[in-house]
Amino acid sequence: MNTIVITGSAGFIGSCLLQRLKEEGYSKIIVVDDFSNAIKMKNLENKPYIEKINRNEFFLWIEKNYSSIDFIVHIGARTDTTETNWDVLNELNLTYSKKIWQQAVRYRIPIIYASSAATYGLGEHGYKDNHEIIEQLQPLNLYGISKNEFDKWVLQQKERPPFWAGLKFFNVYGPNEYHKNRMASVIFHAYHQINKSGKVKLFRSHNKNYKDGEQLRDFVYVKDVINAIVFLIKNQPSSGIYNLGTGQARTFNDLAIAVFKAMNKKITIEYIDTPIDIRDKYQYFTEADMNKLRGIGYDTPFSSLEDGITDYVKNYLIPNKYL
Repeated sequence: MNTIVITGSAGFIGSCLLQRLKEEGYSKIIVVDDFSNAIKMKNLENKPYIEKINRNEFFLWIEKNYSSIDFIVHIGARTDTTETNWDVLNELNLTYSKKIWQQAVRYRIPIIYASSAATYGLGEHGYKDNHEIIEQLQPLNLYGISKNEFDKWVLQQKERPPFWAGLKFFNVYGPNEYHKNRMASVIFHAYHQINKSGKVKLFRSHNKNYKDGEQLRDFVYVKDVINAIVFLIKNQPSSGIYNLGTGQARTFNDLAIAVFKAMNKKITIEYIDTPIDIRDKYQYFTEADMNKLRGIGYDTPFSSLEDGITDYVKNYLIPNKYL
């Protein structure tokens, strides 16, 4: 394989993928992003790439270089789930993605793109990655809507790349998320809370079916996400939209306890009210149905929450290291 293009390559998942591709022996990698965030740029230090393309110049570049591109991994997006400006989401998550798709079709380039578990909303239709239910999904925020609108658009296309996969990432955590501020994982925030105050604050439950801290999420370690992406790049099995979580929902209490243990600190959890403005949009349960990805031959085990958190805390957060 000659050249792989990664959009969003200075971001969290993109930079981790870049490092892993280096370890896999891929030497020709093109990185695409908005390279203006200095903190984010630390994700690219000591990473292997042969060319750096600003996202605004990418389409002109691809017109001239398409013949050398073997694969596009499109992870770049506006990922702030509290974004209220639809124009921003429409431009970056829909229009930009459609242009990349159209070029992948025109030049016969296989592509993976990032969808999101945010598309599932409150889970009224479950968490199966069946194409049939995508039209019915009701995301809870504009970010989730933008991702679902692109999934819907993709499924309506008659012309498609030789291989394509949309990946519905669940709650991804791990190294290289230092730049994400409030959008960083709960593990990242819990670690810093414990360092500062010796305790973790979790949202109180406002649902009679769940005790405080017993809300459930499918937390997936970024290294496991990268394993699945590399599998798809190498094997290019059946095209489609796939869930990418662990398939095992865990509680926020479990998460907090694992962080305390990884830090060798006494467990102290405090519960606070969920803010009113997000209370009616709060998900109490998410869990990826992973049968579809397993069904195309992906049989690598996922890290347990405890193992993933221990690796993240001890090998990255405590020494302030990057992957």
